[in-house]
Amino acid sequence: MRRYGKHTDEDDVRVRPSRRGSRPRTHRRPKHEDAAEGFVVTVDRGRFTCLVEDRVVTAMKARELGRKSVVVGDRVAVVGDLSGDKDTLARIVRIEDRSSTLRRTADDDDPFERVVVANADQLAIVTALADPEPRPRLIDRCLVAAYDAGLDPLLILTKADLAPAEPLLETYAPLGIRHVVTTAEEFGGDPAAVARVRELLVDRVTAFVGHSGVGKTTLVNTLVPGRRRATGEVNVVTGRGRHTTVSALALPLPGAPGWVIDTPGVRSFGLHHVQPSRVIHAFPDLEPGTADCPRACSHDEPDCALDTWVAEGHAEPARLASLRRLLASRERAD
Repeated sequence: MRRYGKHTDEDDVRVRPSRRGSRPRTHRRPKHEDAAEGFVVTVDRGRFTCLVEDRVVTAMKARELGRKSVVVGDRVAVVGDLSGDKDTLARIVRIEDRSSTLRRTADDDDPFERVVVANADQLAIVTALADPEPRPRLIDRCLVAAYDAGLDPLLILTKADLAPAEPLLETYAPLGIRHVVTTAEEFGGDPAAVARVRELLVDRVTAFVGHSGVGKTTLVNTLVPGRRRATGEVNVVTGRGRHTTVSALALPLPGAPGWVIDTPGVRSFGLHHVQPSRVIHAFPDLEPGTADCPRACSHDEPDCALDTWVAEGHAEPARLASLRRLLASRERAD
């Protein structure tokens, strides 16, 4: 049965609208040339808090970014409502090139990389000398991750009033790592102790890492007193700290240029993503000696040319021992 006559007009024909709309598809994406520059200071369940000029803006990731991850420290391009008012939401449309990327995996068998911080230039490894006991293996792993990412390591030893710092410092002396030794009493009210740490953070973007209970967040609260984060006590049964910091947070260093990034406490630092050939770059006195190494040399085997290089006096034996200790911390089951 015909529903229309012989002379139907186009306006008389009813067309069912498409669920996808009538807009033609295109692969062209807007360039967002008018986007504002933002700095990601924290991430919480798919919402990104960004600093845009002097305003704190909440944003979400634009669809065109796909699976690209946005992490604390990223410099991003933001569009939309940039007023920073309550209940407003902007969009992150572009992630600028990163100068550095600190990564870790859950363990050495996990191929999934987790980006901890972007665009940092210094890694502060915080460890307690007692309560909980220091974990040199974890320190070694953090050092490997720092060298792999191109970050300058800084060793901060806390709770020196409970145990001496010399034995641990002797272990890392051949690496020439800058270090600061502090006590709980000093950071309770000694401005000089705060100044000793603070002067190493000026003009730097510093990421703080360490396992739970070492006083990392307490240290950050002292350095940035305006933004206090929750802290916890060490579990008296296990001797380990309790997780209180659950997300990374970037804080501006008061009264001086620089950023402090507090990260959640870690109990493991997997290095599945790190290639041993990249770690050697952090040892410029040893790197020339690898020219005669066998192909794919692990630098810890009988034919390694570094043994001859050190024996000829080009570098200190302690440096080679430190390199091999760090590489050994990256053991994984193949």
